[in-house]
Amino acid sequence: MQRQMGQDTILIVDSLNYIKGFRYQMYCAAREQKVRVCTMYVVAPPELCTKWNAARPEGEQYAPETLENLLKRYEEPSSMVRWDSPLFTVLWTDADVPADNIWKAVMEGAVKPPNAGTQAVPKAPTDALRALESTTTSVVAAIMAEQSSGSTGGTIVLSLSTSLKPRVTLPPRSVTLSELQRLKRQFVTVHKKAITLGTTEKGAVDWSEESVAENFAAYIEANLRP
Repeated sequence: MQRQMGQDTILIVDSLNYIKGFRYQMYCAAREQKVRVCTMYVVAPPELCTKWNAARPEGEQYAPETLENLLKRYEEPSSMVRWDSPLFTVLWTDADVPADNIWKAVMEGAVKPPNAGTQAVPKAPTDALRALESTTTSVVAAIMAEQSSGSTGGTIVLSLSTSLKPRVTLPPRSVTLSELQRLKRQFVTVHKKAITLGTTEKGAVDWSEESVAENFAAYIEANLRP
C-alpha cells in the first residue's frame, strides 16, 4: 500500500482491515505521504457473510471457525476517531452510495500534516559530545578564574576565546568549584541523551560551542542558589 501511495494517485485498499490498529497504520502512512484519506464501511450482516463464504471456490473459503473469529474480532470503524474519518457507512442493500461526498473527501478534503512522532529526527553532529564536554569545562574554568581575580557576584564576561565571550550572572557570593561541577554534570547528562536520540523534544538542537556556552551559562544562572 505504501509503495502505491502518491499525491497523483487514488488508491483503493480493499483489504481485511478489520483491526483499528491496522487502519491507524494506514492513516499514519497517508499522513507521511501528505495525501487525503477516507474510510468506506460497507455493512453486511454476519449471516450474509457466512453465505458468501460458503459460495466461494473450495480453496478460497475461510474455515467456519476462522470466519467466526474474524466476526468476533471485528472492530467497527467510528467517525469519532481521526483515523476512520471521514467515514462513509453504506448498507449492503443500499442501491446508491454517496459518491459525490466520497469524491469531494478524496479530492478536496483537508490534507493533514505528518505526525510529529513519526518524523525522522535530525541527528547531532559527530563532534557534539566533544563540544559539549570541552565547552562546559571551559565555562567552569573561566568562572573560577574570574573569581580568583577578585570578581564576586554580578554579571561577568567569560573569555573562552577571541570570539566566544558568554555572559553569566552569579549570586553575590563566591561560587565553589563543587557547585559548578555538579551543575556541569547535570547539564552534560541531559544533553548527552539528546545527542543519543538526535533531538530533544521538538526541532533540532544547535550544538555549536557558542550555543552550548550560552545555554550552560543560562543553566548556571537558573540553578545556582543565592
